[in-house]
Amino acid sequence: MIKLLIADDEPLVQIGIKSMLNWADYNIQVCGSAMNGVVALEMIEEYSPEIVITDIRMPLMNGLELAKICRETYGRIPLFIILTSYEEFELARQALSYEVVDYLIKLELDAQSLANSIQKVLGRLEELRATEAVRSNGRPLLQTYLDKFFLRLLHNLFDNEEQFHIQVKDLNLNFSHQYFATAHCEILEDSVQNMTHEKLMNLYNSTMQMVKDILNRYLPCEVISLDLKHFAVIFHFDAISNVEHQKMMEALNNAGSMVHNYFNVHVTVGIGSVVDSPLKISDSYQDARVAFSSATTEEPYRDYNQVKPEDIKNSFNITLFKNDLTRAFEEFDSGVLFDTLTQMIELFRSHPLRYLQAIDGACNILYLALSLLPSGEETLTEIFSDDADNYRSIYRMSNVEQVVEWMTRLRDGLCDTLRSKRVSYKEHVVTNIQKYIQNHIEERLTLNEVAAVFGLSPNYLSVLFKKTCSVGFSEYITQMKVSKAKSMLLEQDLKVYEVADQLGFESAFYFSKVFKKVMGMSPREFVQEKTEHS
Repeated sequence: MIKLLIADDEPLVQIGIKSMLNWADYNIQVCGSAMNGVVALEMIEEYSPEIVITDIRMPLMNGLELAKICRETYGRIPLFIILTSYEEFELARQALSYEVVDYLIKLELDAQSLANSIQKVLGRLEELRATEAVRSNGRPLLQTYLDKFFLRLLHNLFDNEEQFHIQVKDLNLNFSHQYFATAHCEILEDSVQNMTHEKLMNLYNSTMQMVKDILNRYLPCEVISLDLKHFAVIFHFDAISNVEHQKMMEALNNAGSMVHNYFNVHVTVGIGSVVDSPLKISDSYQDARVAFSSATTEEPYRDYNQVKPEDIKNSFNITLFKNDLTRAFEEFDSGVLFDTLTQMIELFRSHPLRYLQAIDGACNILYLALSLLPSGEETLTEIFSDDADNYRSIYRMSNVEQVVEWMTRLRDGLCDTLRSKRVSYKEHVVTNIQKYIQNHIEERLTLNEVAAVFGLSPNYLSVLFKKTCSVGFSEYITQMKVSKAKSMLLEQDLKVYEVADQLGFESAFYFSKVFKKVMGMSPREFVQEKTEHS
Protein backbone atom coordinates (compact mmCIF):
# COMPACT_ATOMS: atom_id res chain seq x y z
CA MET A 1 0.00 0.00 0.00
CA ILE A 2 0.96 3.63 -0.52
CA LYS A 3 1.93 5.31 2.76
CA LEU A 4 0.65 8.76 3.76
CA LEU A 5 2.01 11.03 6.51
CA ILE A 6 0.03 13.97 7.96
CA ALA A 7 1.92 16.91 9.49
CA ASP A 8 -0.09 19.64 11.22
CA ASP A 9 0.14 21.29 14.65
CA GLU A 10 -3.66 21.24 15.06
CA PRO A 11 -4.92 17.84 16.32
CA LEU A 12 -8.41 18.51 14.94
CA VAL A 13 -6.99 19.00 11.44
CA GLN A 14 -5.09 15.71 11.72
CA ILE A 15 -8.23 13.89 12.84
CA GLY A 16 -10.30 15.55 10.13
CA ILE A 17 -7.95 14.49 7.34
CA LYS A 18 -7.73 10.93 8.69
CA SER A 19 -11.52 10.55 8.82
CA MET A 20 -12.44 12.56 5.73
CA LEU A 21 -11.78 9.74 3.26
CA ASN A 22 -11.80 5.96 3.27
CA TRP A 23 -8.09 5.71 2.56
CA ALA A 24 -8.23 1.99 1.77
CA ASP A 25 -10.29 2.87 -1.34
CA TYR A 26 -7.20 4.66 -2.66
CA ASN A 27 -4.80 1.88 -1.63
CA ILE A 28 -3.39 4.33 0.93
CA GLN A 29 -2.39 3.68 4.53
CA VAL A 30 -2.00 6.59 6.96
CA CYS A 31 1.35 5.63 8.50
CA GLY A 32 1.43 8.40 11.09
CA SER A 33 0.95 12.04 12.03
CA ALA A 34 3.28 14.74 13.34
CA MET A 35 2.79 18.02 15.22
CA ASN A 36 5.77 19.78 13.66
CA GLY A 37 8.25 19.53 10.80
CA VAL A 38 11.08 18.06 12.87
CA VAL A 39 9.01 15.07 13.99
CA ALA A 40 7.60 14.73 10.46
CA LEU A 41 11.12 14.54 9.03
CA GLU A 42 12.04 11.79 11.50
CA MET A 43 8.90 9.85 10.56
CA ILE A 44 9.62 10.29 6.85
CA GLU A 45 13.05 8.78 7.42
CA GLU A 46 11.52 5.89 9.38
CA TYR A 47 8.43 5.06 7.28
CA SER A 48 9.40 6.34 3.76
CA PRO A 49 5.89 7.58 2.87
CA GLU A 50 5.09 8.31 -0.76
CA ILE A 51 2.73 11.20 0.15
CA VAL A 52 2.97 13.94 2.79
CA ILE A 53 0.14 16.35 3.64
CA THR A 54 1.64 19.21 5.63
CA ASP A 55 0.55 22.55 7.02
CA ILE A 56 2.56 25.44 5.58
CA ARG A 57 3.07 26.88 9.10
CA MET A 58 4.28 24.65 11.95
CA PRO A 59 6.57 25.11 14.96
CA LEU A 60 10.28 24.14 14.84
CA MET A 61 10.16 23.47 11.08
CA ASN A 62 7.44 24.67 8.70
CA GLY A 63 5.99 22.79 5.75
CA LEU A 64 8.14 24.54 3.14
CA GLU A 65 11.36 23.76 5.02
CA LEU A 66 10.22 20.16 5.36
CA ALA A 67 9.51 19.88 1.60
CA LYS A 68 12.85 21.51 0.77
CA ILE A 69 14.88 19.12 2.94
CA CYS A 70 13.01 16.09 1.59
CA ARG A 71 13.53 17.18 -2.01
CA GLU A 72 17.26 17.64 -1.42
CA THR A 73 17.60 14.39 0.55
CA TYR A 74 15.20 11.93 -1.06
CA GLY A 75 14.60 13.27 -4.57
CA ARG A 76 11.08 13.56 -6.04
CA ILE A 77 9.35 11.24 -3.55
CA PRO A 78 7.63 11.84 -1.14
CA LEU A 79 5.12 14.03 -2.97
CA PHE A 80 3.76 16.98 -1.01
CA ILE A 81 0.32 18.54 -0.56
CA ILE A 82 0.50 21.89 1.26
CA LEU A 83 -2.27 23.14 3.57
CA THR A 84 -2.44 26.90 3.40
CA SER A 85 -4.73 29.90 3.91
CA TYR A 86 -5.82 32.76 1.71
CA GLU A 87 -3.24 35.00 3.38
CA GLU A 88 -0.40 32.61 2.65
CA PHE A 89 -0.49 32.62 -1.19
CA GLU A 90 2.79 34.51 -1.40
CA LEU A 91 4.44 32.15 1.07
CA ALA A 92 3.09 29.18 -0.87
CA ARG A 93 4.84 30.46 -3.99
CA GLN A 94 8.13 29.70 -2.30
CA ALA A 95 7.25 26.02 -2.70
CA LEU A 96 8.06 26.32 -6.40
CA SER A 97 11.53 25.03 -5.72
CA TYR A 98 10.19 21.92 -4.04
CA GLU A 99 7.72 20.79 -6.75
CA VAL A 100 4.70 20.67 -4.45
CA VAL A 101 1.89 18.81 -6.22
CA ASP A 102 -1.08 20.73 -4.82
CA TYR A 103 -2.24 23.41 -2.37
CA LEU A 104 -5.40 23.12 -0.27
CA ILE A 105 -7.09 26.05 1.45
CA LYS A 106 -7.84 24.97 5.02
CA LEU A 107 -11.15 26.85 5.22
CA GLU A 108 -12.33 25.18 2.00
CA LEU A 109 -11.07 21.68 2.84
CA ASP A 110 -13.72 19.02 2.38
CA ALA A 111 -13.89 15.39 1.23
CA GLN A 112 -14.22 16.31 -2.45
CA SER A 113 -11.30 18.76 -2.56
CA LEU A 114 -9.11 16.34 -0.62
CA ALA A 115 -10.10 13.45 -2.91
CA ASN A 116 -9.29 15.55 -6.00
CA SER A 117 -5.90 16.44 -4.57
CA ILE A 118 -5.14 12.80 -3.70
CA GLN A 119 -6.07 11.69 -7.22
CA LYS A 120 -3.70 14.33 -8.56
CA VAL A 121 -0.87 13.04 -6.36
CA LEU A 122 -1.57 9.42 -7.30
CA GLY A 123 -1.42 10.40 -10.96
CA ARG A 124 1.93 12.13 -10.45
CA LEU A 125 3.21 9.12 -8.50
CA GLU A 126 2.21 6.82 -11.34
CA GLU A 127 4.01 9.07 -13.84
CA LEU A 128 7.20 8.98 -11.79
CA ARG A 129 7.08 5.21 -11.43
CA ALA A 130 6.37 4.78 -15.15
CA THR A 131 9.35 6.94 -15.96
CA GLU A 132 11.59 4.85 -13.73
CA ALA A 133 10.27 1.67 -15.33
CA VAL A 134 11.00 3.08 -18.75
CA ARG A 135 14.53 3.97 -17.66
CA SER A 136 15.15 0.45 -16.48
CA ASN A 137 13.95 -1.45 -19.54
CA GLY A 138 15.99 0.53 -22.02
CA ARG A 139 13.13 2.02 -23.99
CA PRO A 140 13.51 5.72 -24.82
CA LEU A 141 12.35 7.87 -21.93
CA LEU A 142 8.59 8.13 -22.12
CA GLN A 143 8.45 11.88 -21.66
CA THR A 144 11.04 12.41 -24.38
CA TYR A 145 9.07 10.11 -26.64
CA LEU A 146 5.86 12.02 -25.90
CA ASP A 147 7.58 15.35 -26.51
CA LYS A 148 8.83 14.19 -29.88
CA PHE A 149 5.40 12.89 -30.83
CA PHE A 150 3.60 16.12 -30.03
CA LEU A 151 6.29 18.27 -31.66
CA ARG A 152 5.81 16.24 -34.84
CA LEU A 153 2.04 16.58 -34.55
CA LEU A 154 2.09 20.35 -34.02
CA HIS A 155 4.49 20.93 -36.91
CA ASN A 156 3.21 18.27 -39.34
CA LEU A 157 6.46 16.31 -39.24
CA PHE A 158 5.06 12.78 -39.65
CA ASP A 159 6.25 11.00 -42.77
CA ASN A 160 2.81 9.48 -43.33
CA GLU A 161 -0.49 8.64 -41.63
CA GLU A 162 0.69 5.12 -40.75
CA GLN A 163 3.58 6.50 -38.71
CA PHE A 164 1.15 8.68 -36.76
CA HIS A 165 -1.21 5.80 -35.94
CA ILE A 166 1.63 3.47 -34.90
CA GLN A 167 3.01 6.03 -32.46
CA VAL A 168 -0.48 6.78 -31.09
CA LYS A 169 -0.98 3.07 -30.41
CA ASP A 170 2.47 2.61 -28.87
CA LEU A 171 1.99 5.61 -26.56
CA ASN A 172 -1.57 4.57 -25.70
CA LEU A 173 -2.94 7.97 -26.68
CA ASN A 174 -6.55 8.71 -27.53
CA PHE A 175 -7.43 10.71 -30.64
CA SER A 176 -10.92 9.26 -31.07
CA HIS A 177 -12.68 12.63 -30.74
CA GLN A 178 -14.07 14.16 -33.89
CA TYR A 179 -12.70 17.70 -33.57
CA PHE A 180 -9.54 19.40 -32.28
CA ALA A 181 -8.30 22.92 -31.60
CA THR A 182 -4.95 24.21 -30.39
CA ALA A 183 -3.65 27.11 -28.36
CA HIS A 184 -0.18 28.65 -28.31
CA CYS A 185 0.63 30.15 -24.91
CA GLU A 186 3.34 32.31 -23.36
CA ILE A 187 4.17 32.61 -19.65
CA LEU A 188 5.36 36.04 -18.51
CA GLU A 189 6.82 36.71 -15.07
CA ASP A 190 7.78 40.20 -13.95
CA SER A 191 10.94 39.19 -12.12
CA VAL A 192 12.13 36.54 -14.59
CA GLN A 193 15.33 38.46 -15.34
CA ASN A 194 16.44 38.14 -11.73
CA MET A 195 15.70 34.41 -11.49
CA THR A 196 18.27 31.65 -11.48
CA HIS A 197 17.84 28.89 -14.02
CA GLU A 198 16.72 26.51 -11.27
CA LYS A 199 14.08 28.95 -9.99
CA LEU A 200 12.88 29.56 -13.54
CA MET A 201 12.59 25.82 -14.14
CA ASN A 202 10.60 25.34 -10.96
CA LEU A 203 8.33 28.27 -11.76
CA TYR A 204 7.63 26.90 -15.22
CA ASN A 205 7.06 23.32 -14.02
CA SER A 206 4.71 24.42 -11.25
CA THR A 207 2.79 26.72 -13.59
CA MET A 208 2.50 24.00 -16.20
CA GLN A 209 1.23 21.46 -13.68
CA MET A 210 -1.47 23.81 -12.45
CA VAL A 211 -2.49 24.66 -16.03
CA LYS A 212 -2.79 20.95 -16.88
CA ASP A 213 -4.90 20.24 -13.81
CA ILE A 214 -7.30 23.12 -14.44
CA LEU A 215 -7.73 22.65 -18.21
CA ASN A 216 -8.49 18.92 -17.89
CA ARG A 217 -11.37 19.71 -15.54
CA TYR A 218 -13.16 21.36 -18.44
CA LEU A 219 -12.16 19.45 -21.57
CA PRO A 220 -9.94 16.53 -22.61
CA CYS A 221 -6.65 18.08 -23.68
CA GLU A 222 -2.91 17.65 -24.03
CA VAL A 223 -0.51 20.30 -22.70
CA ILE A 224 2.85 20.32 -24.47
CA SER A 225 5.92 22.07 -23.13
CA LEU A 226 7.86 24.03 -25.76
CA ASP A 227 10.47 25.85 -23.68
CA LEU A 228 10.69 27.71 -20.37
CA LYS A 229 8.38 30.38 -21.66
CA HIS A 230 5.94 28.74 -24.07
CA PHE A 231 3.58 25.80 -24.19
CA ALA A 232 0.85 24.50 -26.49
CA VAL A 233 -2.53 22.95 -25.77
CA ILE A 234 -4.48 20.50 -27.93
CA PHE A 235 -8.19 20.41 -27.04
CA HIS A 236 -10.42 17.45 -27.96
CA PHE A 237 -14.12 17.97 -28.84
CA ASP A 238 -17.02 15.68 -29.61
CA ALA A 239 -18.89 18.43 -31.42
CA ILE A 240 -18.49 21.97 -32.73
CA SER A 241 -20.73 24.28 -30.74
CA ASN A 242 -20.76 27.56 -28.86
CA VAL A 243 -20.97 25.54 -25.65
CA GLU A 244 -17.71 23.70 -26.37
CA HIS A 245 -16.00 26.91 -27.43
CA GLN A 246 -17.20 28.62 -24.26
CA LYS A 247 -15.81 25.72 -22.20
CA MET A 248 -12.42 26.14 -23.85
CA MET A 249 -12.35 29.90 -23.27
CA GLU A 250 -13.50 29.49 -19.67
CA ALA A 251 -10.82 26.83 -19.10
CA LEU A 252 -8.05 29.07 -20.46
CA ASN A 253 -9.26 32.13 -18.55
CA ASN A 254 -9.57 30.21 -15.29
CA ALA A 255 -6.12 28.65 -15.72
CA GLY A 256 -4.61 32.07 -16.44
CA SER A 257 -6.31 33.61 -13.42
CA MET A 258 -5.26 30.81 -11.04
CA VAL A 259 -1.58 30.78 -12.03
CA HIS A 260 -1.55 34.55 -11.69
CA ASN A 261 -2.93 34.29 -8.15
CA TYR A 262 -0.50 31.57 -7.11
CA PHE A 263 2.67 32.41 -9.01
CA ASN A 264 2.24 36.02 -10.17
CA VAL A 265 2.66 35.09 -13.82
CA HIS A 266 0.64 36.25 -16.83
CA VAL A 267 -0.43 33.92 -19.62
CA THR A 268 -0.91 35.19 -23.18
CA VAL A 269 -2.83 32.90 -25.55
CA GLY A 270 -3.48 32.51 -29.26
CA ILE A 271 -6.30 30.09 -30.15
CA GLY A 272 -6.37 28.29 -33.48
CA SER A 273 -9.17 27.08 -35.72
CA VAL A 274 -11.16 23.88 -35.12
CA VAL A 275 -10.12 20.93 -37.35
CA ASP A 276 -11.76 17.57 -37.96
CA SER A 277 -8.69 15.30 -38.00
CA PRO A 278 -5.68 14.88 -35.72
CA LEU A 279 -3.43 15.14 -38.77
CA LYS A 280 -4.79 18.66 -39.34
CA ILE A 281 -3.79 19.80 -35.85
CA SER A 282 -0.71 21.46 -37.36
CA ASP A 283 -3.08 23.74 -39.37
CA SER A 284 -4.85 24.74 -36.17
CA TYR A 285 -1.53 25.34 -34.47
CA GLN A 286 -0.31 27.56 -37.30
CA ASP A 287 -3.52 29.59 -36.91
CA ALA A 288 -2.96 29.72 -33.14
CA ARG A 289 0.48 31.25 -33.65
CA VAL A 290 -1.00 33.80 -36.05
CA ALA A 291 -3.62 34.73 -33.46
CA PHE A 292 -0.95 34.84 -30.76
CA SER A 293 1.07 37.38 -32.73
CA SER A 294 -1.81 39.86 -32.36
CA ALA A 295 -2.32 39.30 -28.61
CA THR A 296 -1.55 42.20 -26.29
CA THR A 297 -1.36 42.86 -22.55
CA GLU A 298 -4.81 44.45 -22.75
CA GLU A 299 -6.18 41.59 -24.86
CA PRO A 300 -4.20 38.48 -23.84
CA TYR A 301 -6.63 35.92 -25.34
CA ARG A 302 -6.89 36.07 -29.11
CA ASP A 303 -9.04 33.72 -31.20
CA TYR A 304 -8.01 33.17 -34.82
CA ASN A 305 -11.60 33.59 -35.99
CA GLN A 306 -11.73 37.03 -34.40
CA VAL A 307 -8.45 38.29 -35.86
CA LYS A 308 -8.92 40.82 -38.60
CA PRO A 309 -6.86 40.29 -41.78
CA GLU A 310 -5.10 43.63 -41.29
CA ASP A 311 -4.07 42.55 -37.76
CA ILE A 312 -2.47 39.31 -38.89
CA LYS A 313 1.30 39.58 -38.78
CA ASN A 314 3.42 37.11 -40.66
CA SER A 315 4.12 34.15 -38.40
CA PHE A 316 6.78 31.73 -39.50
CA ASN A 317 5.62 28.47 -41.11
CA ILE A 318 8.21 25.88 -40.19
CA THR A 319 6.52 23.20 -42.32
CA LEU A 320 8.29 24.71 -45.35
CA PHE A 321 11.54 23.33 -43.94
CA LYS A 322 10.13 20.27 -42.19
CA ASN A 323 11.62 17.53 -44.35
CA ASP A 324 15.15 18.87 -44.19
CA LEU A 325 14.95 19.65 -40.47
CA THR A 326 13.53 16.22 -39.69
CA ARG A 327 16.30 14.53 -41.62
CA ALA A 328 18.98 16.69 -40.01
CA PHE A 329 17.88 16.03 -36.43
CA GLU A 330 17.10 12.34 -37.00
CA GLU A 331 20.31 11.49 -38.80
CA PHE A 332 22.60 13.97 -37.08
CA ASP A 333 23.35 15.39 -40.53
CA SER A 334 25.26 18.61 -39.87
CA GLY A 335 25.47 19.46 -43.57
CA VAL A 336 21.71 19.42 -44.10
CA LEU A 337 21.14 21.34 -40.87
CA PHE A 338 23.69 24.00 -41.84
CA ASP A 339 22.15 24.50 -45.28
CA THR A 340 18.57 24.60 -43.93
CA LEU A 341 19.28 27.07 -41.13
CA THR A 342 21.36 29.21 -43.51
CA GLN A 343 18.32 29.43 -45.81
CA MET A 344 16.21 30.61 -42.88
CA ILE A 345 18.85 33.13 -41.79
CA GLU A 346 19.09 34.58 -45.30
CA LEU A 347 15.29 34.73 -45.51
CA PHE A 348 15.13 36.75 -42.30
CA ARG A 349 18.05 38.95 -43.32
CA SER A 350 16.33 39.85 -46.59
CA HIS A 351 13.21 41.03 -44.70
CA PRO A 352 14.59 43.33 -41.98
CA LEU A 353 11.12 44.61 -41.02
CA ARG A 354 9.60 41.18 -40.33
CA TYR A 355 10.77 40.95 -36.75
CA LEU A 356 7.83 38.85 -35.53
CA GLN A 357 8.34 36.31 -38.29
CA ALA A 358 12.04 36.09 -37.50
CA ILE A 359 11.53 35.65 -33.75
CA ASP A 360 8.81 33.05 -34.40
CA GLY A 361 11.10 31.08 -36.71
CA ALA A 362 14.00 31.20 -34.25
CA CYS A 363 11.78 30.00 -31.39
CA ASN A 364 10.46 27.12 -33.48
CA ILE A 365 13.98 25.91 -34.18
CA LEU A 366 14.64 26.27 -30.46
CA TYR A 367 11.62 24.09 -29.63
CA LEU A 368 12.73 21.41 -32.09
CA ALA A 369 16.32 21.36 -30.86
CA LEU A 370 15.22 21.15 -27.21
CA SER A 371 12.79 18.31 -27.86
CA LEU A 372 14.29 16.28 -30.68
CA LEU A 373 17.95 16.23 -29.76
CA PRO A 374 19.29 13.91 -27.05
CA SER A 375 20.29 16.14 -24.12
CA GLY A 376 18.85 19.10 -26.01
CA GLU A 377 18.75 21.34 -22.92
CA GLU A 378 22.43 20.64 -22.12
CA THR A 379 23.49 21.17 -25.74
CA LEU A 380 21.82 24.58 -26.03
CA THR A 381 23.06 25.68 -22.62
CA GLU A 382 26.59 24.88 -23.74
CA ILE A 383 26.21 26.77 -27.04
CA PHE A 384 25.10 29.95 -25.25
CA SER A 385 27.18 29.43 -22.09
CA ASP A 386 28.74 32.93 -22.16
CA ASP A 387 25.35 34.68 -22.33
CA ALA A 388 23.75 35.72 -19.04
CA ASP A 389 20.32 34.51 -20.19
CA ASN A 390 21.78 31.53 -22.02
CA TYR A 391 19.71 30.43 -25.05
CA ARG A 392 16.72 32.31 -23.59
CA SER A 393 18.44 35.50 -24.78
CA ILE A 394 16.29 35.07 -27.91
CA TYR A 395 13.42 36.62 -25.94
CA ARG A 396 15.42 39.84 -25.48
CA MET A 397 16.02 40.36 -29.20
CA SER A 398 14.31 43.48 -30.47
CA ASN A 399 15.12 43.50 -34.20
CA VAL A 400 15.80 41.14 -37.09
CA GLU A 401 19.55 41.79 -37.06
CA GLN A 402 19.80 40.52 -33.46
CA VAL A 403 17.67 37.46 -34.30
CA VAL A 404 19.92 36.66 -37.25
CA GLU A 405 22.99 36.91 -35.01
CA TRP A 406 21.38 34.55 -32.49
CA MET A 407 20.33 32.11 -35.24
CA THR A 408 23.85 32.12 -36.69
CA ARG A 409 25.27 31.24 -33.30
CA LEU A 410 22.66 28.51 -32.85
CA ARG A 411 23.37 27.08 -36.31
CA ASP A 412 27.12 26.89 -35.80
CA GLY A 413 26.80 25.42 -32.31
CA LEU A 414 24.27 22.78 -33.35
CA CYS A 415 26.32 21.75 -36.37
CA ASP A 416 29.45 21.37 -34.23
CA THR A 417 27.44 19.21 -31.81
CA LEU A 418 26.01 17.04 -34.57
CA ARG A 419 29.44 16.48 -36.09
CA SER A 420 31.10 15.60 -32.77
CA LYS A 421 28.34 13.32 -31.47
CA ARG A 422 27.19 11.68 -34.69
CA VAL A 423 28.88 8.32 -34.16
CA SER A 424 27.96 7.99 -30.47
CA TYR A 425 24.41 9.11 -31.18
CA LYS A 426 23.93 6.46 -33.86
CA GLU A 427 25.17 3.80 -31.47
CA HIS A 428 22.81 5.14 -28.79
CA VAL A 429 19.84 4.94 -31.16
CA VAL A 430 20.64 1.38 -32.25
CA THR A 431 21.13 0.28 -28.63
CA ASN A 432 17.69 1.64 -27.72
CA ILE A 433 16.15 -0.08 -30.72
CA GLN A 434 17.79 -3.38 -29.78
CA LYS A 435 16.44 -3.10 -26.24
CA TYR A 436 13.00 -2.23 -27.60
CA ILE A 437 13.08 -5.34 -29.81
CA GLN A 438 14.13 -7.51 -26.86
CA ASN A 439 11.30 -6.11 -24.72
CA HIS A 440 8.74 -6.70 -27.49
CA ILE A 441 10.17 -9.90 -28.93
CA GLU A 442 6.89 -11.77 -28.55
CA GLU A 443 5.18 -9.33 -30.92
CA ARG A 444 5.27 -9.23 -34.70
CA LEU A 445 7.87 -6.55 -35.31
CA THR A 446 8.20 -4.92 -38.72
CA LEU A 447 10.71 -2.37 -39.94
CA ASN A 448 7.97 0.22 -40.56
CA GLU A 449 6.45 -0.17 -37.10
CA VAL A 450 9.72 0.04 -35.17
CA ALA A 451 10.87 2.98 -37.28
CA ALA A 452 7.59 4.74 -36.52
CA VAL A 453 8.00 4.11 -32.79
CA PHE A 454 11.36 5.89 -32.82
CA GLY A 455 10.29 8.60 -35.27
CA LEU A 456 12.73 7.46 -37.97
CA SER A 457 12.26 6.71 -41.63
CA PRO A 458 12.30 2.95 -42.38
CA ASN A 459 15.07 3.38 -44.93
CA TYR A 460 17.29 5.29 -42.53
CA LEU A 461 16.71 2.74 -39.74
CA SER A 462 17.56 -0.12 -42.08
CA VAL A 463 20.82 1.48 -43.24
CA LEU A 464 21.76 2.59 -39.71
CA PHE A 465 21.16 -0.87 -38.27
CA LYS A 466 23.21 -2.59 -40.93
CA LYS A 467 26.17 -0.22 -40.56
CA THR A 468 26.17 -0.29 -36.76
CA CYS A 469 25.42 -3.97 -36.10
CA SER A 470 26.88 -5.61 -39.22
CA VAL A 471 23.58 -7.46 -39.48
CA GLY A 472 20.30 -6.48 -41.08
CA PHE A 473 17.23 -5.44 -39.11
CA SER A 474 15.14 -8.47 -40.05
CA GLU A 475 18.04 -10.83 -39.44
CA TYR A 476 18.58 -9.38 -35.98
CA ILE A 477 14.93 -9.88 -35.06
CA THR A 478 15.08 -13.44 -36.34
CA GLN A 479 18.15 -14.15 -34.21
CA MET A 480 16.49 -12.68 -31.13
CA LYS A 481 13.28 -14.66 -31.69
CA VAL A 482 15.21 -17.89 -32.14
CA SER A 483 17.22 -17.14 -28.99
CA LYS A 484 13.98 -16.57 -27.08
CA ALA A 485 12.48 -19.71 -28.61
CA LYS A 486 15.39 -21.83 -27.36
CA SER A 487 14.81 -20.78 -23.76
CA MET A 488 11.04 -21.25 -24.08
CA LEU A 489 11.45 -24.77 -25.49
CA LEU A 490 13.87 -25.83 -22.79
CA GLU A 491 12.69 -23.93 -19.71
CA GLN A 492 8.94 -23.66 -20.19
CA ASP A 493 8.30 -27.08 -21.72
CA LEU A 494 6.13 -25.60 -24.45
CA LYS A 495 5.04 -27.27 -27.68
CA VAL A 496 6.54 -26.05 -30.96
CA TYR A 497 3.23 -24.57 -32.10
CA GLU A 498 2.82 -22.78 -28.73
CA VAL A 499 6.26 -21.17 -29.05
CA ALA A 500 5.52 -20.19 -32.63
CA ASP A 501 2.24 -18.58 -31.61
CA GLN A 502 3.70 -16.69 -28.63
CA LEU A 503 6.56 -15.29 -30.71
CA GLY A 504 4.25 -14.00 -33.44
CA PHE A 505 5.13 -16.42 -36.24
CA GLU A 506 2.58 -17.05 -38.97
CA SER A 507 2.58 -20.78 -38.37
CA ALA A 508 4.48 -23.57 -36.64
CA PHE A 509 5.79 -24.65 -40.02
CA TYR A 510 7.29 -21.24 -40.79
CA PHE A 511 8.75 -21.01 -37.29
CA SER A 512 10.42 -24.41 -37.70
CA LYS A 513 11.83 -23.33 -41.06
CA VAL A 514 13.31 -20.13 -39.58
CA PHE A 515 14.64 -21.98 -36.53
CA LYS A 516 16.38 -24.59 -38.69
CA LYS A 517 17.93 -21.92 -40.89
CA VAL A 518 19.53 -20.25 -37.86
CA MET A 519 20.38 -23.33 -35.77
CA GLY A 520 20.97 -25.94 -38.45
CA MET A 521 18.35 -28.22 -36.88
CA SER A 522 14.62 -28.23 -36.23
CA PRO A 523 13.11 -27.20 -32.88
CA ARG A 524 12.37 -30.86 -32.04
CA GLU A 525 15.92 -31.93 -32.90
CA PHE A 526 17.23 -29.07 -30.73
CA VAL A 527 15.16 -30.14 -27.71
CA GLN A 528 16.10 -33.78 -28.21
CA GLU A 529 19.80 -32.98 -28.42
CA LYS A 530 19.73 -30.78 -25.30
CA THR A 531 17.71 -33.37 -23.39
CA GLU A 532 20.13 -36.17 -24.23
CA HIS A 533 23.13 -34.13 -23.08
CA SER A 534 21.57 -32.97 -19.84
